[in-house]
Amino acid sequence: MGTVIDLLIEDDGAEERMDEVVKQLKIYEHRFSANSADSELMAINKQAGIKAVRVHPELFELIRMGKAHSCASGSHLNIAIGPLVQTWRIGFSDARVPSDDEIKELLRLTDPQDIILDEENQTVFLKQKGMLIDLGSLAKGYIADLIIKYLKSKGVKRALINLGGNIIGLNTAHFKEDYWKIGIQNPVLPRDHYVTVLKISNQSVVTSGIYERHLEKNGKSYHHILDPETGYPITTDVASLTIQSNNSVDGEIWTTRLYGKQSDDIFSCIDQEAGIEGLIITKDGHITYSHGLKKINERIERK
Repeated sequence: MGTVIDLLIEDDGAEERMDEVVKQLKIYEHRFSANSADSELMAINKQAGIKAVRVHPELFELIRMGKAHSCASGSHLNIAIGPLVQTWRIGFSDARVPSDDEIKELLRLTDPQDIILDEENQTVFLKQKGMLIDLGSLAKGYIADLIIKYLKSKGVKRALINLGGNIIGLNTAHFKEDYWKIGIQNPVLPRDHYVTVLKISNQSVVTSGIYERHLEKNGKSYHHILDPETGYPITTDVASLTIQSNNSVDGEIWTTRLYGKQSDDIFSCIDQEAGIEGLIITKDGHITYSHGLKKINERIERK
């Protein structure tokens, strides 16, 4: 999946469960990857402008979900952004800065409305040749939820899934503890320097930030989060946005939908959405919690 994965399982049959989870992760990587030429997702992309492709129900469901949130008003999530991602390739050795004309051409291939879904036949068709679906902003959360669902079905006592910073905790960290403690990275310092801690039980924490992957070119620094409207790295006062939610895929959706808005606008949206809370660290180091998350932390600290 192009990231470090940490798995922690506490159960009488933990080794067996761990082996099964690793097998499932390999299946999901093959199903959802936009960076593997032989993945199930790439089978759709290779037939762009040619024909519809019948897909696995999980892949269809994630694309359906991704299209709906991509088409939502004001959303910065766009699963059709693949042509731009694969051209910039920030985070890979062949990363480069496209020309203005190239970006304008690529933007014509990124309309999520051109993803045609057939619910009855479970097929996906990309209307224009050259279109590419990229599920990188959703897949890790969706996969984490599937893994937790499997572990629950097997009666696993406790587990923590960390897919490259996309974290979900099953039950509690220990029978003496009420919560898993999740450190939130300081976006201006190296890994493992935390500015605060969130406490979760049967919840997920997902963080998006401009500090992880960069391209340095001609004295300029470009981060990897692209604006689907302009085709260039997004401009914002936010260094990192963290969403706490019951389902990990919701954290993925909302960190991507909201990233690129100004802080006040992000919190306004969070306060209107049931089931999600947020934390923002701005470029000047200021930390702000959504109203609900602040109340949760205050309640926990009083215990």
